[in-house]
Amino acid sequence: MFIETDVTPNPDTLKFLPGKTLLEEGSANFPDIDTAENSPLAQALFAIDGVRGVFIGYDFVSVTKATETDWTSIKPLILAGLMQFFASGAPVVSGSGNESAVVEENAEDADIIEQIKTLLDEKVRPAVAGDGGDIVYRGFKEGVVYLQMQGACAGCPSSTITLKHGIENLLKYYVPEVTDVRPVEM
Repeated sequence: MFIETDVTPNPDTLKFLPGKTLLEEGSANFPDIDTAENSPLAQALFAIDGVRGVFIGYDFVSVTKATETDWTSIKPLILAGLMQFFASGAPVVSGSGNESAVVEENAEDADIIEQIKTLLDEKVRPAVAGDGGDIVYRGFKEGVVYLQMQGACAGCPSSTITLKHGIENLLKYYVPEVTDVRPVEM
């Protein structure tokens, strides 16, 4: 098995492409070992000293290292861990994640919320996935859209600019009811 690697805008995160589908839909974010109980793949990667986060997308795994860890020492261990995991035949993830809203939404906003989710799915998520991450809708209330950056995008130096200037401008253009976009940490 050949696993490609790709850089991301976050210098502490690399994207690993095993050339196969990992998740049929959605994504799985594991910001620390305590959140990885339903992912044998994430558990295997967290067993490597220096791994601080694991994000699994449709056909890639983004691994975030500790800032003080050098990629030259940890990258071969991650590649070996990935190859060993895929050879085992274990499931990537068992069960599903929690993608609930973090704000109480109004039923009258259902059409607006659907427009926002469609724009995120069609225009934003593919670009963010290309950088090794994902963006998850977490709510809409009083004109404010709440979004969570995951994978390489979480903690990325350019994520605030992407969120405020790129995504906020897009949503405001297509959905006039949107007045602001705010990040959510979970």
